[in-house]
Amino acid sequence: MLDPSSSEEESDGIVEEESREVMAPQSGSSRISPSRTSESSDRLQPASRGSSARPSSPSPSAASEHEKEDVEKLQREEEERKKKLQLYVFVMRCIAYPFNAKQPTDMARRQLKITKQQLQTTKDRFESFLKGDTQIVADEAFINAVQSYFEVFLKSDRVAKMVQTGGLSALDCREVFKRHIEKRVRSLPEIDGLSKETVLSSWMAKFDTIYRGDEDPRKAQQRMTASAASELILSKDQLYEMFQMILGIKKFEHQLLYQACQLDNLDEQAAQIRRELDGRLQMADQIAGKFPKFVSKEMEAMYIEELKSSVNQLMANLESMPVSKGGEFKLQKLKRGHNTSIIDMGQEDENQLSKSDVVLSFTLEVRTVLAFRQCSLALCSRPGFTYYVVLRPTPNSPKQAELHKMTVTKACPDQDLKIKLAVRMDKPQNMKACGYLWAVGKNVWKRWKKRFFVLVQVSQYTFAVCSYREKKSEPQELLQLDGYTVDYTDPQPDADRAQKHGMDEFISAIPCSFDHASFFEMVHRLTFDHSLNDNFACLGWFSPGQLFVLDEYCARNGVRGCHRHLCYLGDLLERADAGHMIDPTLLHYSFAFCASHVHGNRPDGLGTVTVEEKERFEEIKERLRVLLENQITNFRYCFPFGRPEGALKATLSLLERVLMKDIVTPVPQEDVKAVIRKCLEQAAQINYQRITDYARVEGDLHSNLATPAKKLEHVIRLAELVIEVLHQNQDHHAEAFAWWSDLMVEHAENFLSLYGVDMDAALEIQSPESWDSFPLFQLLNDFLRTDYHLCNGKFHKHLQDLYAPLVVRYVDLMESSIAQSIHRGFERESWEPVNNGSGTSEDLFWKLDALQTFIRDLHWPEEEFAKHLDNRMKLMSSDMIETSVKRTRAAFESKLAKSSRSTDFRIPLSLCTMFNVMVDAKDQSAKLCAMEMGQEKQYHSQIDDLIEESVKDMISLLVAKFVVILESVLAKISRYDEGTLFSSFLSFTVKAASKYVDVPKPGMDVADGYVTFVRHSQDILRDKVNEEVYIERLFDQWYTATMNLLATWLTERMDQQLHVYQLKILIRIVKKKYRDFRLQGVLDSTLNSKAYDTVRNRLTLEEATASVREGGMQGISMKDSDEEDEEDD
Repeated sequence: MLDPSSSEEESDGIVEEESREVMAPQSGSSRISPSRTSESSDRLQPASRGSSARPSSPSPSAASEHEKEDVEKLQREEEERKKKLQLYVFVMRCIAYPFNAKQPTDMARRQLKITKQQLQTTKDRFESFLKGDTQIVADEAFINAVQSYFEVFLKSDRVAKMVQTGGLSALDCREVFKRHIEKRVRSLPEIDGLSKETVLSSWMAKFDTIYRGDEDPRKAQQRMTASAASELILSKDQLYEMFQMILGIKKFEHQLLYQACQLDNLDEQAAQIRRELDGRLQMADQIAGKFPKFVSKEMEAMYIEELKSSVNQLMANLESMPVSKGGEFKLQKLKRGHNTSIIDMGQEDENQLSKSDVVLSFTLEVRTVLAFRQCSLALCSRPGFTYYVVLRPTPNSPKQAELHKMTVTKACPDQDLKIKLAVRMDKPQNMKACGYLWAVGKNVWKRWKKRFFVLVQVSQYTFAVCSYREKKSEPQELLQLDGYTVDYTDPQPDADRAQKHGMDEFISAIPCSFDHASFFEMVHRLTFDHSLNDNFACLGWFSPGQLFVLDEYCARNGVRGCHRHLCYLGDLLERADAGHMIDPTLLHYSFAFCASHVHGNRPDGLGTVTVEEKERFEEIKERLRVLLENQITNFRYCFPFGRPEGALKATLSLLERVLMKDIVTPVPQEDVKAVIRKCLEQAAQINYQRITDYARVEGDLHSNLATPAKKLEHVIRLAELVIEVLHQNQDHHAEAFAWWSDLMVEHAENFLSLYGVDMDAALEIQSPESWDSFPLFQLLNDFLRTDYHLCNGKFHKHLQDLYAPLVVRYVDLMESSIAQSIHRGFERESWEPVNNGSGTSEDLFWKLDALQTFIRDLHWPEEEFAKHLDNRMKLMSSDMIETSVKRTRAAFESKLAKSSRSTDFRIPLSLCTMFNVMVDAKDQSAKLCAMEMGQEKQYHSQIDDLIEESVKDMISLLVAKFVVILESVLAKISRYDEGTLFSSFLSFTVKAASKYVDVPKPGMDVADGYVTFVRHSQDILRDKVNEEVYIERLFDQWYTATMNLLATWLTERMDQQLHVYQLKILIRIVKKKYRDFRLQGVLDSTLNSKAYDTVRNRLTLEEATASVREGGMQGISMKDSDEEDEEDD
């Protein structure tokens, strides 16, 4: 019965023969067998697929070719189904009893992917906000940011492609918007009490509100919490269900396999693992001559050591597992992997068990169910009568109630008394099997007798067979089992059911007899597909539960690490080639592992490398290199808007590693740079081709039917797209290319040069007299001049060379046009007031300002030419303003010369307009002719001097006009000079007539006319002329000149006495003039001049003389009076 695993020939024949006479317990059986040999392994292999497959397809002569294909297809499907069922059995066992791997809890949580419908809903929500259909309050800056985000990101075809491949999550949308607004917020002006961080947080909160729409925030939070929980630890049932979906296993098939494999029995699963590991050890011993092909012959011996080492590691892992939950027994780790001799009680060894290590504790419950012949019991209960029952329960005893014969005294009349008892004895957790056996041994149990044996499990690899006496908790004798594969089985009621459904071949299959490399490749591919098609934007990452099962499968079934990562790389590359978004970190990790393995630089030491692994690695390395170069070439479309975050940078890093010839020697930077340069050169062509197709420019540019204006319009639109692409490259991809920034500059120049071909073609057909292309220059130059790397670059200089002659020709034509407009304008000028001057002056200054604004807005990047243009503008403005000032001064003089010389003269509005033209010319010259450097300052000073001289001349001419008018008044009253005939005749007539009628005061209408003229002229000048300084200067000179004239006129008549009428007129004129000019703001120092004192003194003296001679002045006096004030009013 007990055979050492080291030699089957040493088995005792007597024991075998005698053991046949002993019946095994009916309630169950225990089997303690030595390690399996190769023959036993062969016998336990599942039936071959050929024996269980469907009948072969009919011959071509009996069936059509189509039927043959159908039959072959059915056969392939049946084989595939069987393979998946067998694979599911292995996976189920990994889930049921994992002892190598744990579900990781430190993985980055995968985000829920956005579907096509959700993207459309998001677009609708943002569109509703932009239309104002929501209640969200926002400023113009935020609305503009959302508008740009909506047009550039949400409506992008690249985002639609991300959704299609399952690579877009809500987090991506949020992070892109955050990056989109950060630059905008930083550029906003500072606001007291409001930080930029506060604005950024407020904008992000509004974005979340728009994105969420009318959805309850609590529901969104619950959904996110549920998704997060599904990414964490999964139960066994959840894992079973997941892999049923992955492998296409039906529910009833799972139930059959689950029950038949006793997956809920941890002891059976541990025993299954021990059998598997024992089989793998024997395979390692028998592998001689069946080695895989290695890169070196010396690796064959190393390969055997690897196999044994991996099995020993698994044994150690299994040994560390508790025997069962709540187990009390501990034992030092025993040596595994080699058979040893039987250890009995008499041997002294460090691994020896003592009797105290296998003490068993039982819990016994006894319940009375029914007693027969109760009358007799009552009789026996009298004094002197005793009865009892002897019970010998075991954990194998039936649990239902049974009749037990009672032992009674002889005095009891009823000797056949029975009692029905239900006896239940709990099975200790460390006891795996028990029962009565006949046995004999060499060192223990030396006598052939029946004993109660118990199989006790101390640890996963340490068992003991113990014999017990009744009522004893410690064993009488003990045999420790070491180096044996111990099997024990319980009745399996579902075995027949599983066999009925054809599942027994999958259950009884020996795992080590299968090609687990191909099995793993299959389950890995199916799991990977399932991961890509679930609700998460996985980017190639497995969920924690999936990774846990795959880890356990590889460890338990000896899948080589290199093979596993090669499978992963193959699946990742296949999906990446199909357009799925794959995180390059995964590629990098698996490639680094395989590279270190193939090149013999593994961190855990040198390992065996098969030829197949090396060849497959080289093939995958080449595929990976092609993929990486393709992704860098299409970086805008493989990593749209910089998503996934950091992926492009990781791709560049991985490319550098792939280009290495081995794992140690770094690749020269120039070689890497050459590869990236080539990729970016192709990227420029691809990117330009795509935006050209998007704008539909290509067909229009090369169509003979397209007009020059239409082509220019398309080129401008294309320029906008080019600038947008370069902006996006800078915002989303420049950080990844930070180490290769010079290559990105080259890429941008190549991209612009491709655009330059279409731009040159469009500009070439434009009319020489057309200036519609200047907006194109401004659009491109405004972008290029702000870019540190592209400013004055190749394309920028080409743009300047293209437009410099055009700008010079435009300035020349504008100068000629403005000069002609000045000439024609002043010839037809009506001098009607227009804004701050006349029509011609306004047109001139507007044109000069517009031209200078245009040149200034060009922001010409080349300093010398920009300085030349500025000088040209200032000089032109100075010349034009000088011409307009001279023409205005000449027109002023001409207009004044043609006007009246009497008091009927009224200052025309045209003269005021001319003054205003001078005022406006002075203001405009400060803006249009001002220079800041050296000699050029003369332009402004010269035109200012010219304007001042012209204004001075105009004031002098106008004052001279006023003097002439006053002279005409004085000429009229000169007729009353003393000694003239007219004076004597007029005096006689007035005196004679005054006796009969009230004769009006002769000559006062002259004074009133002059006073009215002065006041009207003052009011017009004060109201219509825009420069106060010129008005004050004019009034000062006017007052001074006329007062000097009066003083001179009176001085000439010093020897004559003034006629009374002369006196009255002069007194009225002088007093009104003094008062009016004082009201106009003429200073007292000017009013009380020497000439005024002379005039006032003479008139006062003449007034006193006239009062004595004439008897009074009829109320006219040099003295101020209230009556005169009322008359003035």
